[in-house]
Amino acid sequence: MTTLVTRDGTSIYYKDWGSGKPVLFSHGWPLDADMWDSQMEFLASRGYRAIAFDRRGFGRSSQPWTGYDYDTFADDIAQLIEHLDLRDVTLVGFSMGGGDVSRYIARHGNERVAGLVLLGAVTPVFGKREDNPEGVDLSVFEGIRAGLRADRAQFIAEFATPFYGLNHGQKVSQGVQTQTLNIALMASIKGTLDCVTAFSETDFRPDMAKIDVPTLVIHGDDDQIVPFETTGKQAAELICGAELKVYAGAPHGFAVTHAQQLNEDLLAFLSR
Repeated sequence: MTTLVTRDGTSIYYKDWGSGKPVLFSHGWPLDADMWDSQMEFLASRGYRAIAFDRRGFGRSSQPWTGYDYDTFADDIAQLIEHLDLRDVTLVGFSMGGGDVSRYIARHGNERVAGLVLLGAVTPVFGKREDNPEGVDLSVFEGIRAGLRADRAQFIAEFATPFYGLNHGQKVSQGVQTQTLNIALMASIKGTLDCVTAFSETDFRPDMAKIDVPTLVIHGDDDQIVPFETTGKQAAELICGAELKVYAGAPHGFAVTHAQQLNEDLLAFLSR
């Protein structure tokens, strides 16, 4: 397997397909790099270099006990970008992955970055707090952690329904649902739990102010996991010059349900 060992000794798995202008994908919770196969094959077949990695604690990367915070995630990305000597790279982050690519720019600068794409991302603030009263109540995330501790496999299996919008008329094959569960169960239970805290409680508003590269924000307006009005809409308003695309009726998992539309939009953004 292709891996990078970070400075703290964590092994990060990555896949690196094609050649050309690089695109680096950061996956959502509790998935891994395989969620990007459709996008990576599409872009690599059209002259781009598509790279995706398994976040520490997930997929084929190692499972440290600590380090599940956004500064560490951003530093892992920085080490991967340096390891592969990526330049003019477009960063694409889905859900919690939108946080780590945003934090990367805020923490490491944009010298190597050509653009940013946030897909159903948890930015700028996901959870409710005094200065973000419209956010998702933190009791929801405590319920997620309780469900994972009680029966992780069943919790993730049921999570697919709102994730893919199956209860709102979206159609996703049983194969996709099985793959989603299989991917999620490869992850560290500690990392899976700690990341719920990280993505629900991290404030990315200071990061949004530091983003000064061309940015595309895509969000479904029927996202039952990461509500559009308090995340994608707000991120597009906070990032200078960001372009916003709203997918009508799309659920959180629109990388699957709206894969072709997303692929075409990514290609158009990269070709600008």
